[in-house]
Amino acid sequence: MKTIYRTICAICVICGLTACSDFLEEQVPQATLTQDEVKNPEYIDNVLISAYAGLVSIEDMNASFSLWNYDTRSDDAYVGGSDFSDGEPFHRLEKGVGILTTDWPFSSIWTRFYNYLSRVSLSLDILASANQENATIQQRTAEMKFLRAYGHFQLKRLFKKIPFVNKPNMQEEDYNNLSNTEYTNDEGWQQIINDLEDAYAVLPETQTEKGRPTKAACAAFLAKVYLYKAYHQDDANTNQVTSISDTDLQKVIEYTNPALYARAGYGLEPDMHNNFRPEEQYENGKESLWAIQYSKNDGTVYGNLNFSYRLIVPCIPKVHDSGCDFYKPSHNLVSAYRTNSDGLPILDTFADEEYTVGSAQTVDPRLFVTVGVPGTPYMFNPSFMINETNAWSRSGGTFGYFVSLKQNVDPALTDSYLYLCDSQWASSMNRIVLRYADVLLMRAEAQAQLGQTSEAIALVNQVRERAAAMITNSVVSSYPNKYNVHFAVGKYSGSYSKDEAMKIIKMERRLELAMESERFFDLVRWGDAATVLNKYYSTESEKMNFLSGSQFTANKNEYLPIPFEQMAASNGHYTQNCGQW
Repeated sequence: MKTIYRTICAICVICGLTACSDFLEEQVPQATLTQDEVKNPEYIDNVLISAYAGLVSIEDMNASFSLWNYDTRSDDAYVGGSDFSDGEPFHRLEKGVGILTTDWPFSSIWTRFYNYLSRVSLSLDILASANQENATIQQRTAEMKFLRAYGHFQLKRLFKKIPFVNKPNMQEEDYNNLSNTEYTNDEGWQQIINDLEDAYAVLPETQTEKGRPTKAACAAFLAKVYLYKAYHQDDANTNQVTSISDTDLQKVIEYTNPALYARAGYGLEPDMHNNFRPEEQYENGKESLWAIQYSKNDGTVYGNLNFSYRLIVPCIPKVHDSGCDFYKPSHNLVSAYRTNSDGLPILDTFADEEYTVGSAQTVDPRLFVTVGVPGTPYMFNPSFMINETNAWSRSGGTFGYFVSLKQNVDPALTDSYLYLCDSQWASSMNRIVLRYADVLLMRAEAQAQLGQTSEAIALVNQVRERAAAMITNSVVSSYPNKYNVHFAVGKYSGSYSKDEAMKIIKMERRLELAMESERFFDLVRWGDAATVLNKYYSTESEKMNFLSGSQFTANKNEYLPIPFEQMAASNGHYTQNCGQW
């Protein structure tokens, strides 16, 4: 933990001496501030900007705060790239075998998140020394607690056993004595909840500056953390889900109350793709509850661009022949969008057939705003038609020809929204962390688990109604005529048992949130990871030979190992995760 302490000291110097003029834009220092001035509400944002800016500047293409690199452990995506030596630790992670505590990505993501948390911790310490009666100080404290919860939440999803940087005025000795087992698993989730509930009590319904969290964003985040906590896992020897807490599920219901979101103007976009567009009229739309703000042409040298997605850009013939081509959608995911004669998902046997453009099979239109499929245009631009040739695959087809769309931008928008850096793209498109469709599905899940299956299915149908509307009113509504695809989306009717409703909700979460780095973590919190992924390895390896020999080991592969480097530097205060790492 010494590295965290040194980072805090460095930030103290920076924040004490510089001021930034615009929210989330790191500018050249224009003046100096004394320690007393730093505490003044008029200047307090000049300090807090460091914490917000860390959301953009600290992450890396190999350590994205979106965690896309780690979603390749799911059945949604392959690692991709050029070959197995390209990001080798991620390929081993994808297959579940040969994973080492010394693999460099693990310590990298750990260190980057704690460096980010150190900025937040410093900001909270400075805020604590300011006038607590001031409304601005109270609101900024709430924002920082929200940001602290975000860092701890992402780390806990990855590593389970983590040290919490959540005490005031921590000194070097405090950091050196941090333990990753100070709290039980449930107590760890509760630490995150405590920060968010403090924030929820203060945050306003709206913010004039985009990127600052609102009360609705905090409610959605609380619902998500309570949903994770609800699936109680064994602490000591396994990662098994041993019980589901009705009390926590009731809190999910509380924080997903539709009226709370309607008051602030949140709802579903008419076209799901609107959530993944860089144009100003779409960014921070009504479905976006909280998003990381990126920008270009903002007065900085290169702009505050999203370089963490630069590896996901595919090979694009005549535009970008050296695309890194990572995070490749799987055959299994594409097949999951197939629908039956009623326009409903094929819940159990969807993987028995592959989907191809031009076939008579019907599909959910969300497929084509999630995955670039051969026979359709890349980023909806007919100048870039995807096909199964090496021109569209950096690996020569080893990792297939599907490409991810939600992180990418039409190459024709280069002048306005993209920046080419070292043969890799960076984008100014915001990254949505919390969106309203997720809120609806979290509420549906809690209701189903509590036996309120009719109400749960009604919420699923709300999401499906938007998908059905996309057939005639979306960026892909012309695809049936242009590319010979067939859309069909129906709503669920009738009555369902709790188990049946949960199966429906799990599939709907996958279809709606695919390639948004949620799938693997959903499988783990449900306790489904071993069953689902070993079945996936068995069937997917018949299509993709590189998955042969893959194995998900229960009570081990649910979480990353605590990195060797961090264990060695912990003075014996860290305990390794279960699984005989």
